[in-house]
Amino acid sequence: MSFTFKKIDHIQLAAPKGCEEEARRFFTGILRLPEIEKPPLLKQKGGVWFTLGSYQIHIGVEEKFSPAKKAHPAFEVENLEALKEHLSEQGVSFVVDAELPGANRIYIHDPFGNRIEILEWM
Repeated sequence: MSFTFKKIDHIQLAAPKGCEEEARRFFTGILRLPEIEKPPLLKQKGGVWFTLGSYQIHIGVEEKFSPAKKAHPAFEVENLEALKEHLSEQGVSFVVDAELPGANRIYIHDPFGNRIEILEWM
């Protein structure tokens, strides 16, 4: 029997209980990712979902929450310089990293301390 992985469906990031409004402010308000409706049975567990092209970012509630400091999603953008300017205007700090050949990239943290990589290929 053979199988094939087709694609990544979603990325899950953890957050503390009661995170929904802060997640909306960051992911929709600052990063401009549209929110998508969670299925009714999952909605009662808390958290919030966003969409990025054909992928989803799920912010899930974790009882004993600890932010991901090393593990992270990486998002490719067009016009990283404009995003850096936007992040600065919004008071979101970022770290520039030049260690990946052929890419301009930065790291940010969501409001819960999870690491997020953002890059633009040259």
